[in-house]
Amino acid sequence: MNAAEIRAALPQRHPLLLVDRVTSLEPGVAIETVKAITATEPCYAHLGDDATVEDYAYPASLLIESFGQSAALLWLDGSAPSHRLTDDALLLFVGAREYTVEGRAYPGDVVRHVVRLERVVADTAFATGESWAGERRIATVGSLIAARRPRATVAEPAPGPTGTGADRTIPANTSAQGGRHVR
Repeated sequence: MNAAEIRAALPQRHPLLLVDRVTSLEPGVAIETVKAITATEPCYAHLGDDATVEDYAYPASLLIESFGQSAALLWLDGSAPSHRLTDDALLLFVGAREYTVEGRAYPGDVVRHVVRLERVVADTAFATGESWAGERRIATVGSLIAARRPRATVAEPAPGPTGTGADRTIPANTSAQGGRHVR
């Protein structure tokens, strides 16, 4: 799956489209995707000339978002009509259990997500997997839960303190420390 196909399948756009390419897909079973980390990511925009290497650790929140987008591509791969996302539906990230950050990714790294679809119950999907930077496993997801809901049943988000929030960036120092366990 190339960049154009990913854009057609997911509603996210820059700067929150966090999957660059699908390298392997076994429909309804497993997917491998990649995300190249660059020093020009919006999460690094606030860093000054005195930033340290650790300041450039890719945020854990964006790592799980990228993993979740990979899981969405697997779930919505089009192989089963019941899995397709229609214009009147939204795909929601419900949560992650046993999400363990074991390492970090930095600009220049290519993060590889290995995602397995464990089961789909009605309009809810459960996935597991790992994220890798080169040969280093940097995160493990015990269970990621996503739900598809009718657009009409989901409330519109309230405007943030500065409007839509599109002008805000996520600080790089929000990344989890190596070995930190997030539930």
